[in-house]
Amino acid sequence: MKPSQFAKGFQARPDTTSSEKRTALDRLNAIDGLVQEKPKVREPVGRISQPEPVANTEEAAPASTENESAEYRAWRIEHGYRPGQIIELPLKAIKPSPFNPRHFYLKASIAELAVNLAKQGQQQAIHVIPDYAAPGSYYVSDGGRRVRALKEANKEIVKAIVVDLPIGLESYKLGYDLNVQRDSQTVFDNAIVWRRFIDEKHFQSQRELADHLGLDESTVAVALSVAKLPEAVMHEMVARPDRFGSNMAYQVGRYHGARGTDATLRLINRILADDLSTRQVADIVKGRAAPQESPKPAGRQRYAQRLEIKLDGMAVGDLKSYGDDRLELRLKGLSKDRRDALLHQIEEMLKAK
Repeated sequence: MKPSQFAKGFQARPDTTSSEKRTALDRLNAIDGLVQEKPKVREPVGRISQPEPVANTEEAAPASTENESAEYRAWRIEHGYRPGQIIELPLKAIKPSPFNPRHFYLKASIAELAVNLAKQGQQQAIHVIPDYAAPGSYYVSDGGRRVRALKEANKEIVKAIVVDLPIGLESYKLGYDLNVQRDSQTVFDNAIVWRRFIDEKHFQSQRELADHLGLDESTVAVALSVAKLPEAVMHEMVARPDRFGSNMAYQVGRYHGARGTDATLRLINRILADDLSTRQVADIVKGRAAPQESPKPAGRQRYAQRLEIKLDGMAVGDLKSYGDDRLELRLKGLSKDRRDALLHQIEEMLKAK
């Protein structure tokens, strides 16, 4: 791996043993297999919490320390830490990694997880890396969503496993692999982060980046094309990964280049409302069809009743009824504050029922 691929200030360790030839993902999965999630006794914040005993102590021996970095070894000895142990850390000591593979976190998803954590507590430890330049603080290697949800739930403690990784592309690759395994990595996360990697010269070309991640160069090229979109436009698509994969996001990016932000936001709404396919959107981009003239899917049900909705005397959308059991509400042109207020009122109304 080339020096340009690493964050400033750390060195790669030689990959000399068979155990070290496993990926970082394999190593962390091995660590997770050695521990139970709940500490046996709650200890003071920042102290080691011993995990529950495992069935076979010989098979569950601590992870090998033969190839650990000097910094991690010094930290481990100072804190009496055994690799794989779960410890409790103050949440305020945890900070995001500059090499986090995720960029977008949905507020609704974080809020839902926060409610679950408030009721059931943290069931899965996060992975953290010590910030050796700032003792007492840690970078998140895996678990950024849980950290955000714990803060949302007003928690002060987080359960964590401290791992031996440099803050750089190795830790990025670990998080990326984990997210891909969980199907939680999106083209929009890749677009933002990969563009930054290229801009900051961690990689000299998209080919070098693709080789490092083990991807086709075309996959990286599509993401870098999507990176030209404003984040406000990306936010409208992030919440619907089922509708906006790489190919659809690429077509939306092409449309934005030709028509601008406002027209693109209208196109996104049209894609969702009329369930347009990637091919239909490609035709719109090529000028073969206008967004409002795009053919609707065969067999689409026609509404039985439509009510126009006005706010402050201006039409902002409509409410349609279909059959005996379906309502569809569409609003546009709202300010963010107005939109959020209406959403809150609808949620309260549904809860009351």
